[in-house]
Amino acid sequence: MQNPLMQTIEALAKEKGIEPDMIITAIEDAVLTASRKYYKTNENLKTRFNQETGQVDLFATKHIVNDVADPATEISLKEAQELYGDEAEVDMEIEFPKRTDVLGRIAAQTAKQVIFQKVREAERENIFAEYNDRVGEVINSMVKRFENGDLIVEIGRVEAVLPRKEQSRAESYTPGERIRAVIKGVNRSAKGPQILLSRTDPALLIKLFEQEVPEIYDGTVMIRGAVREAGDRAKVAVYSRERDVDPVGACVGMKGTRVQAIIRELRGEKIDIVEWSDDAVVFVTNALSPAKVQRVTIVDDAERVMEVVVEDKQLSLAIGKKGQNVRLAAKLTGWRIDIKSEEEKRKEVEEQFGALGGEEAAAEDAGVESEAVAEDAGAESEPAMEESRVEESSVEAASVEESSAGESPADEPAAEAEETVPEMETEKS
Repeated sequence: MQNPLMQTIEALAKEKGIEPDMIITAIEDAVLTASRKYYKTNENLKTRFNQETGQVDLFATKHIVNDVADPATEISLKEAQELYGDEAEVDMEIEFPKRTDVLGRIAAQTAKQVIFQKVREAERENIFAEYNDRVGEVINSMVKRFENGDLIVEIGRVEAVLPRKEQSRAESYTPGERIRAVIKGVNRSAKGPQILLSRTDPALLIKLFEQEVPEIYDGTVMIRGAVREAGDRAKVAVYSRERDVDPVGACVGMKGTRVQAIIRELRGEKIDIVEWSDDAVVFVTNALSPAKVQRVTIVDDAERVMEVVVEDKQLSLAIGKKGQNVRLAAKLTGWRIDIKSEEEKRKEVEEQFGALGGEEAAAEDAGVESEAVAEDAGAESEPAMEESRVEESSVEAASVEESSAGESPADEPAAEAEETVPEMETEKS
C-alpha cells in the first residue's frame, strides 16, 4: 500500500498535468535548500526521496583522496577503509547520513515555498510546450471571470486571457458563456495566465471559413488574404484552383448559409467575399465591392498608387462609412487607392486643359510682341541707313575733289585733269 505522501503527489501531478517525478524532484530540492540554510556548512549535501517510507533522506558526500585538503568534502583513504573496509578506493564517494527532523518550522516553510515554485515552473513549461505549437488555432473556451476589462477563460484545465484590446467592440460576454477564439501567443514568463487569445485577429476569420467551407478545408478554394475591423466589416480574398468551382459562391453557400454561420459567430460583423486576381487592376476593382468601378489607373507602380474613378452616386459606397471600405480594400490589396467621382475627374481634366491653354496663349502673345518690336526697330533703322548712305556719298565726293585739286603736277597734261573732273561729277550726280 502506498504511503499518504505518495498518494498526494500523484493527485497533485494529475491536477496540474505534470509528471509525479517532477514533484518528487521539487521536494528533494526543497529539503536540500532548507538543509543548507540550517547546517550552514561547506559539505556536499544530497537528498533522496524514499517512496516506500515517504521520507526524504539527507546525506553529506565526501570524496576519497590520498591527501585531504578540505575535510568538509574529502576523506582520506585510510579513514574510508576503516569505515568500509578494503572496498573503499581513491576517487570513490562516501555518503554520511544527516538528520532532517531538526530543520524546524522556518526550514519547513522554505521547503514549502520551493515546492510550490518548482511545481508552478513545471506547469508553465508544460503549458508552453503544449500550446506554443498551436498558435493560430481556434479553440473553444468558457468565460470564467473579468479582471480590469480583460476576460479570463478556461481551456480545459488551463486558464487563458482575452485582453480588452483583443475583444470586438460589438461583443459582450457573461460568466459561463462559451466562445471561440484564436490562440495569438504563449508567454513563458507570465505571472498570470500564459495563453493569449484574440477575437479580432484575421486568423480567426480564416479558421472559421476553414471550418464552415469544405472546399477551403480540402484546398480546392484558397484564402489569399483577409482583413478586419472587428465588429464592423471584413474582407476576404479567395481563389479557386479549379476552373469549374466558383470561389465566392462556395464561401457564401446556398442562400448564404455558410457565411451566415460565420457572421453569427462574429456577432453580426459584415463580410465581403471577393475574388483574388494576380492582375492588380482587377484585384483592386473586386476589392472595392460592393461599389462599381468605372476605370482604374496606375499612377505610380513603384509606390503602388492607383487612381479609381466611380460614378457620382457610387462614391459614398466606394469610400464607405468613415472611409472603411476603401481602407480595408487598400489593406487587402497592398495598394494605396485614390477614389474620385466622374464629376471630380472631369473638373480636374478641365482645369488641366485650362492651365495648358493659358500657357500656350501666353507664349503666342509673347511671340507676337517680339515680332512687332522687331518690325518697329527695322522701320526706324531704314531712314537712318538711307541718310547715312547719302552722307557717306557726299563725304566721298568731297574727298575726291580735294585730292584731284591738290595732286595735279605741273609736268602732267592738262587734258587728264579735265577728264577726271567730269567723271567725278557723274558719280556725284
